[in-house]
Amino acid sequence: MTACVRTSDTESAHGPRAQQPHAPPPRKRFRIAGADVSASVAVFLIALPLSLGIALATGAPLQAGLVAAAVGGLVAGRLGGAPLQVSGPAAGLTVVTADLIQRYGWRTTCAITVLAGLAQVGLGCLRVARTALAVSPAVVHGMLAGIGVTIAVAQLHIVLGGTPQSSVTANLGALPAQLADLHPAALSISLLTLLALVLWPRLPGWAGRVARTVPAPLVAVTAATALAGFAHLRLDKVELPSWRSHALVGLPEGPVLGLVAAVLTVTLVCGVQSLLGAVAIDKLSGARPGAAPGVGRSDLDRELRGQGAANIVSGALGGLPIAGVAVRSVANVRAGAVSRNSTMLHGVWVVVAALLLVPVLELIPLAALAALVMAIGIQMVSLNHIRSVTRHREILVYVVTTLGVAVLGVLEGVATGVAVAVAVALHRLARTRITCEEDSEGVHHVHVRGQLTFLAVPRLSRCLHHIPQRAHAVVELDGSFMDHAAYETLNSWLDSHAAHGGSAEVTGRGGQRITEPAATAHCGCRPWTPWRNHQCDTPQEAPRADGREQHQLAKGISAFQQHTAPRVRGELARLAREGQQPVQLFLTCADSRVVTSMITSSGPGDLFVVRNVGNLVPLPGAESGDDSVAAAIEYAVDVLQVKSITVCGHSGCGAMQALLTTPTTGAPTPLKRWLRHALPSLERMVGQGLVGTEGEREGEGGASGPAGVGTSGTSGTSSASSTTSTPRIAGRAPVDVVEQLCLTNVVQQLEHLRAHEAVARRLAEGTIELHGMYFHVGEAQAYLLAESTEGGADGGGTTVAGQAPDEVFSQVTPTRPVEV
Repeated sequence: MTACVRTSDTESAHGPRAQQPHAPPPRKRFRIAGADVSASVAVFLIALPLSLGIALATGAPLQAGLVAAAVGGLVAGRLGGAPLQVSGPAAGLTVVTADLIQRYGWRTTCAITVLAGLAQVGLGCLRVARTALAVSPAVVHGMLAGIGVTIAVAQLHIVLGGTPQSSVTANLGALPAQLADLHPAALSISLLTLLALVLWPRLPGWAGRVARTVPAPLVAVTAATALAGFAHLRLDKVELPSWRSHALVGLPEGPVLGLVAAVLTVTLVCGVQSLLGAVAIDKLSGARPGAAPGVGRSDLDRELRGQGAANIVSGALGGLPIAGVAVRSVANVRAGAVSRNSTMLHGVWVVVAALLLVPVLELIPLAALAALVMAIGIQMVSLNHIRSVTRHREILVYVVTTLGVAVLGVLEGVATGVAVAVAVALHRLARTRITCEEDSEGVHHVHVRGQLTFLAVPRLSRCLHHIPQRAHAVVELDGSFMDHAAYETLNSWLDSHAAHGGSAEVTGRGGQRITEPAATAHCGCRPWTPWRNHQCDTPQEAPRADGREQHQLAKGISAFQQHTAPRVRGELARLAREGQQPVQLFLTCADSRVVTSMITSSGPGDLFVVRNVGNLVPLPGAESGDDSVAAAIEYAVDVLQVKSITVCGHSGCGAMQALLTTPTTGAPTPLKRWLRHALPSLERMVGQGLVGTEGEREGEGGASGPAGVGTSGTSGTSSASSTTSTPRIAGRAPVDVVEQLCLTNVVQQLEHLRAHEAVARRLAEGTIELHGMYFHVGEAQAYLLAESTEGGADGGGTTVAGQAPDEVFSQVTPTRPVEV
């Protein structure tokens, strides 16, 4: 084996580099996308005032917020598993951090942050990140709401010109006295800040769209600072001491149990908030148009380890605890970030600002920062979250968690919320209502409300026992869970009731059938039996005693009337009243394996289907003696006003095989006469050089075209040009000449469609589209003909053009769901 070695301009192939076949590959140049640069600036402009405001709200040194923002961008951005999530000091940690500073002091709080970071790294190595997502959303939303209430009430005192107290109850108790002693300067600056936060995102028109490129927090703080400076208002402002006097981490001091509880609290809040934020950002980035292909789903365990490393560094450098921040992350995604470089660059800008913009930062009034943080706290009480938990009947868990966090503290409030959530779940599991009633038609209805567990088996058995033999019963289950004991009880009763001549059905809420008695099930592979012709692995039903077997058609009709008709009767009744209004003409082969409703996920009234042997479209005026296809096209285009026409071929098409193998000798049968309309497709392949002419194939001993028909100059069309492109499947070549002809036939029949007057007129108007489709039966895979970039004069924008440089059938792949 020889190795190919690239040589530089100054070294020959026999030089030193040529003697190193295993030399490392050339180093890739580090590049940063322009979208990441612009996104990092937008995030930095939001992060700078928020970091100072959160540090102010916690009572920590203001530099601690800048340290946390820089470390969150650089460390968590580089090591984390969520590329587009921005980390830093979070409002959700404000209450926790403020309490720790009051109890243990700043240096011990930094040590707790370091220990919490170590705990996060350990949990990430144990790969338990997804376990945190098992916490009830009502508990998480309640925790954030409780923290938001605490922040808003505390910062309200600073907005009014006073000093906040140590707890929510104390702040509420001191609020009347604070309202009686207002400070007009602080209040005016705070109101200006809040007004800018509210109105800036709502500026109308083109000017508003341009203005909104500047973040509202930056505009609010800048406006408040400018007003304070021009009006010479006497206000407390930001004070950033020299970095030489910045306090770093110290040894933890305090009771061991208290320190352990503090570490667990910081670990819990930081971890859960970061992981939930990563999942939310995955959904947001995946839903935006033109999402970057290199940004995949978040690695939650890596994200937890990255957050832990960032907390270790931030705590060691005297910074606040770090978590994923929703406001900055959403801004990062919406600004068009495509990689983690935007997050890291935002950290670089924070470092530059902390070193070079200190004189500017010291002009910011504290009242403006307090108003900014108070607005964030109010936003944490989300109305959408309240509506969601109310809809899922978890409002009690939400309220208890919110009040617990606001009154007792974060860890105590979360523990209380989890306990209430467990109690609610157990209550729902154990509380089951079972009622039985008989209607006027003699049908017995058994209603089961709640989860059907072994605790409800005695009541269920007693209710079923009172249903008379030979009666018809309907058991309605309004729940999402049934344990083994309940399942055995219900199934045994169904079998026994059927054996005594009775009938029964089990439905879900709303009457949807969810199971059937064993006696009515024909085989084990339902509901696929209509498509598999009852070729199941289970034994077929025994012959009837009179020697006659029920016809397959009668079986299918019976199954339809019993199971499908009740579900579609309402929709069919509507279509009967309003008439059909299909949006698509679907022309495909008569092959029994091509189920149009299945491969297009369509229902009654969606498709106007035309099927024939070979999915052919005869040219107008062709001597076929059959105008059924042309009549269907005219009716669909002119009367039904369909918006698109699809020609669908398929693999293993018998018509295409017959076109290749039927000898020229013999009588012109109806099939041979019909296949004359497919000859242009064969000519197209001759023009592509994929098959020989009739004489060449006969000389090779191969089969020729249909009887009495050559491969050129027939059927009212000329031979394909030698420049005609070759239809192909993206990712692979056609497996044989039959598949190539199937693909070519789809393209050719689309060209025949253009020759029909009704279609040509609609194409010229731009009110209809033509689509080519190929269905591979064995792979159950659909392919669509790629759209041409150069539309013809009579059909700009349609899917196919006769002289397109490439005619590629591209695979249609399912959308991958977001993993949570």
